[in-house]
Amino acid sequence: EGHTADQAIVQAARVSYGEGTKKVTEDRGLVRYLLRHRHTTPFEMVEFKFHVAMPIFVARQWIRHRTANVNEYSARYSIVPDRFYRPTLENVRKQSATNRQGGEETIDVETAESFLELLEDSEKLYTRYLELTEKGVARELARAALPVSVYTEWYWKCDLHNLLHFLSLRMDPHAQQEIRVYAEAMYELIK
Repeated sequence: EGHTADQAIVQAARVSYGEGTKKVTEDRGLVRYLLRHRHTTPFEMVEFKFHVAMPIFVARQWIRHRTANVNEYSARYSIVPDRFYRPTLENVRKQSATNRQGGEETIDVETAESFLELLEDSEKLYTRYLELTEKGVARELARAALPVSVYTEWYWKCDLHNLLHFLSLRMDPHAQQEIRVYAEAMYELIK
């Protein structure tokens, strides 16, 4: 059926809530009501598909949200592109004393520079990876030598109900900065 996103949500809500929706006559008003009161299961009728490239360490967090369809770039079939995440000096964070899984404030410059050097060294593995695949090492095995700062990409399709849940968790100030940037960009796209 050729429904707009709003119509698909409203149709599901009216079937679900029946008589309870008669007070809200306009579709837009009903959608806003559902959102405001967090009655978002009718939002499952609308899907978004994103084509995203991100460092593997971000992808590992992202994939914890098991409510989407994902099709990832395969490093078994293709050579991994030469793309690596490297934070700016200011974005190298100190481990939080209160949040075991996060960092908050900037770390001293000397330590940050040392960390960035380590990342640069790990990126040098890429040249060896290419050399060894050219010598016949299977791509599916050779990829094991690459650091988690290398980029992967995928198509990520998610219904709006679960996308809102993902965004509420990943836009939160406690979420890792590197995944928060993606969540904020996705929010701007769907807004």
